[in-house]
Amino acid sequence: MSNTSTFEKILIANRGEIAVRVIRSAKAMGYRTVAVYSEADAGAPHVLAADEAVCIGAPAVGESYLVADKIIAAAKLTGAGAVHPGYGFLSENSQFANACEQNGIEFIGPPSPAIELMGSKRLSKIAMIKAGVPCIKGYEGDNQDIENLIAQAKKIGFPLMVKASAGGGGRGMRLVMVESELEEQIKTARSEAENAFGSGELILEQAVMKPRHIEIQVFADKHGNAVYLGERDCSIQRRHQKVVEEAPSPFVDPDLRERMGEAAVQAAKACDYVGAGTVEFLVDSEKNFYFLEMNTRLQVEHPVTELITGTDLVEWQIKVAAGQTLPKTQAEISLSGHAMEVRLYAEDPTNQFMPQTGTIHRWNEAQGAGVRIDSGIRSGQTVSPFYDPMLAKIIAYGSDREEARRRLVRAVEESTLFGVTVNSEFLCEVLGHQRFIDGEATTAFIGDDFAENATMQTQQPSIDIVALAAIVSHLKQEPQKDFSVALSGWSNTSQAPWPYTLTSAEHKWALSLAQDHDHYEITLEEESATIEVVSLTSDTLTFVSQGIRKSLEYLMHDNKVFLRIGGAYYQFEDSTHAAIGTADAAGSGLIKASMDGAIIDVLVEAGQHVEKGQTLVILEAMKMEHPLKSDVNGVIASVNTTKGDQVKLRQLLVEVTADETE
Repeated sequence: MSNTSTFEKILIANRGEIAVRVIRSAKAMGYRTVAVYSEADAGAPHVLAADEAVCIGAPAVGESYLVADKIIAAAKLTGAGAVHPGYGFLSENSQFANACEQNGIEFIGPPSPAIELMGSKRLSKIAMIKAGVPCIKGYEGDNQDIENLIAQAKKIGFPLMVKASAGGGGRGMRLVMVESELEEQIKTARSEAENAFGSGELILEQAVMKPRHIEIQVFADKHGNAVYLGERDCSIQRRHQKVVEEAPSPFVDPDLRERMGEAAVQAAKACDYVGAGTVEFLVDSEKNFYFLEMNTRLQVEHPVTELITGTDLVEWQIKVAAGQTLPKTQAEISLSGHAMEVRLYAEDPTNQFMPQTGTIHRWNEAQGAGVRIDSGIRSGQTVSPFYDPMLAKIIAYGSDREEARRRLVRAVEESTLFGVTVNSEFLCEVLGHQRFIDGEATTAFIGDDFAENATMQTQQPSIDIVALAAIVSHLKQEPQKDFSVALSGWSNTSQAPWPYTLTSAEHKWALSLAQDHDHYEITLEEESATIEVVSLTSDTLTFVSQGIRKSLEYLMHDNKVFLRIGGAYYQFEDSTHAAIGTADAAGSGLIKASMDGAIIDVLVEAGQHVEKGQTLVILEAMKMEHPLKSDVNGVIASVNTTKGDQVKLRQLLVEVTADETE
């Protein structure tokens, strides 16, 4: 491999916020940039940000972003001399890295042998043991017979982790607490791994219970230099997906940082690494640390490291790819302040974090001291089922951990996304939990300390929230009034109370709204709320409730009312004049698609008797499988879909005729 490379134009083989972020640094360095996009992303921000763009196919990733030949062809077409893979997609595909090299295109990442080695949990662990990097007790042999795996598991003991060797993101991973569950969990993990990664190879490891998940950012150049840039604490996770990332870790002291950093550099050198990489460790309560895996790419959470080290890691990547030495030596790298990041997802925490699709009607990014937003979305854009549901990263920096935390909460609360359900309130609650504030959260935090949090349960809005929605709907639908200025002073006291019907999810409110000058009284059965309206602009309602003056951001779209109060979102539909319908009633037997996606399995056929709660169809969307279950006991009347179908939200898939006793 040559130590120098000359290129003037960089193709970014990715989409979303990471593509936008790479383009920003590449342009600042004077490089021309090329975006690639699927048909679904034709108007996406990363396409608009690049100097040139090439369409590479249909929306499905298997026809666009995951097709290496199309990326190579786009690079040749535009004369791009280098490819930055971002993360996800082809970023850790050794064959793609090799194909770039074979076509004379600089791959801004490590050499293909390093990617291949570290892409296998089994082979990388063997290499790390040989290199003297601390590893968890386990089995990483090549005898994958289930009988041997069971025997090896018994030797290791329980609790035990079963992991897909080629896996990531929690797929193909199972925690086995007792021996009686072992065989079934091995089979399930293997099946999931084969479907997700094309390989059913597994490793077994002793489970480290309630550990810290701490990773070290490493960087190596083509001249044999390697450094570490401190650690990131990614302990707060949901289903092995990171929720909050921060740097430095509140748990790591200077001695542990140095020991882990040196072990991470040792790991990088053992595989002749080049570029940005992350060595992930599990750390127990006694500060013993164990190699987990190495990610051979830039991490989603790299901004927190950039903020505390004063570096641009994408700039480093490009310089290293061009053959330059590392911008800093180990002695020149120091940590200052504290940074935290959360991931804004299109998902519904009250419905088991189900990914969401739809149109973004409004996206406003928070501003303020120490706030950084990395996003790849815009108002009017469609969140499709074809890609990961992460929409943006909200990051905050402070002189200390508490200042960073406060700024991050405020940034989450003040970043507005209307149109698609997001996890903002969940994130605010995590950041405000005392155990997190105290710096004591481990990987068990969500399951143990946060499991009963209200943001993960369906909650009925208070009368005040319903009242505010009714007021917004009422004021925005009264055409004779000019609401571009403050409302104080006008009156319409001759009007009788207005009847309103608002719906939200399964809730329905029939209420009356009476107005006296700037005051509104909303009555709902035995409850009432009085709200004083101070002003209404095109996006903000300022009001007084229970003696406190506040503001909320709102949007009216069709008959829908969207409200954001702090980090909490509410969506209502003004159905005052809507016809009554029962097609979507609970227990209807009409099983519809929960979101746009692909049918990967149909488990029933016409005439078959099913029980309420039985899975009928499995839908895949946003890299997750979603079982669709019968809501009645009954007989399958018709199956309107087959395996492989692409379906739309609320498309009727299966009809069940309920038993007469229902």
